[in-house]
Amino acid sequence: MTHERDVAIEAVRTASFLCRAVRASFSDALTTEKPDKSPVTVADLGAQVIVSLALAKAFPTDPVMGEEDASQVRDDPSGTIGSALQEHLVRFRPGLDGAAIEGALGRCTSAGGPRGRWWTLDPVDGTKGFLRGGQYAVALALVDDGEVVLGVLGCPNLERADGNIGSLFVAERGRGAWELPLDGDAAAGVAITVASITDPADARYAESLEAAHSAQDESGRIAAQLGVTTPPLRLDSQAKYGLVARGDASIYLRIPRGGYIENVWDHAAGAIVVTEAGGIVSDVDGQPLDFTVGRRLARNRGIIAAPAAIHAAVVGAAHSVMGARVG
Repeated sequence: MTHERDVAIEAVRTASFLCRAVRASFSDALTTEKPDKSPVTVADLGAQVIVSLALAKAFPTDPVMGEEDASQVRDDPSGTIGSALQEHLVRFRPGLDGAAIEGALGRCTSAGGPRGRWWTLDPVDGTKGFLRGGQYAVALALVDDGEVVLGVLGCPNLERADGNIGSLFVAERGRGAWELPLDGDAAAGVAITVASITDPADARYAESLEAAHSAQDESGRIAAQLGVTTPPLRLDSQAKYGLVARGDASIYLRIPRGGYIENVWDHAAGAIVVTEAGGIVSDVDGQPLDFTVGRRLARNRGIIAAPAAIHAAVVGAAHSVMGARVG
């Protein structure tokens, strides 16, 4: 996996730098909306182009499942998004024209599935965090026959233990997890592990900053059931997985509202980072995340990530609060 890992690290690192550059000169003109009214920015689109091009060059036959598509550029009547996108991309990929940009976005339409290998990408996970100057992540994972085998998370705004800003989390199936400086080289990486706690009452949990993304009231009841008294860490994006993997938080709770079904790209990279750091990632019923059924985790509800020693207790508390899934 050395080649895949190296390509993924370089692609995510470059995409993270592009996101920083966009944010440094940000204006409302660099944002548009998807049909569901959620925001998409030049950073989302540019990061997807960067990663798509890198994967196409290194692994031309590998399908890619990306969150974004070319419609945000193609359907913009003013042409503002396309022009700004090309302007930012040329700093990192000189010579790109509009057709090449749309082609890179358009090749990220894979539906995944249970056979073969494919990549899944969230170019800016936590777009609202990006917009407010908070946490966001560039999340890339490789799935092989339904199993996530490689994950890279670029977290441009996340503080490291040394006080510097910008982390890369990398995990390979069966080989562990590491945190690297976003602005440094792989040799500066350190192995990471989840918190070594055995009593869930000693835990601190992380959850989404926005209540619309996760049922914070139910998370609070689950924490109370466990005896947790420390206030939650609330932040956007898969950076939460990074915090659990390196032990800054012990539990990540994403409790679904209504019948919401999670997207594959929102969890694949983060899940393997926590798993390879010694944790367990499941849905709220304790079932493994099933990446074989398309672009969404249709056979799962919600997410629980925690050290192996307390994971079962967290699932039990979730069942006590929410009830077990029927059917």
